[in-house]
Amino acid sequence: MIDADGYRLNIGIILVSKEGRVFWAKRVSQNAWQFPQGGVKPHETPKQAMFRELHEEVGLTPKQVHVAGATKGWLRYRLPSHLIRYYQKPLCIGQKQIWYMLHLLGSEEDVHLDASEQPEFEDWKWVDYWYPTSQVIFFKRKVYETALKELEPLAERKQETVLVRRSVQRTGVRKIMVRRTV
Repeated sequence: MIDADGYRLNIGIILVSKEGRVFWAKRVSQNAWQFPQGGVKPHETPKQAMFRELHEEVGLTPKQVHVAGATKGWLRYRLPSHLIRYYQKPLCIGQKQIWYMLHLLGSEEDVHLDASEQPEFEDWKWVDYWYPTSQVIFFKRKVYETALKELEPLAERKQETVLVRRSVQRTGVRKIMVRRTV
């Protein structure tokens, strides 16, 4: 979908490992690395598009990630003029994106770049949180910086202690401490 201003509606995904590193993927047959991203179809919400793209590009399902949050609004970047397809209607001059921060709940063995018939990526790695801002193609750099800065407070996993009380036969109440990562 392209809006009235010529921006294609899109989502971006920042997938965070248990160690706080981010998923960085190499596009097929290109020397270009980026975060997973993709267009929003007319019948989808941005969140639905994010889960579809997550599966198509990374092979993960909603049960394998925790949605920590999203950017408050759309972040835009313009394409350089040599990349604009002036012959296409409607004309697309760039993308506007909602960015999602996801925490991987499973293991990296759950990642499958070949989950769709036409994979977007051929390789991937975990990188330091701010590494992508110096490596992404120049016209996406400001959007990456803005998304990473806004979502940075959500990158750390917090240890939450849950206190559960259970009655155990006639011995009274036992406290069970359960630690889980949120």
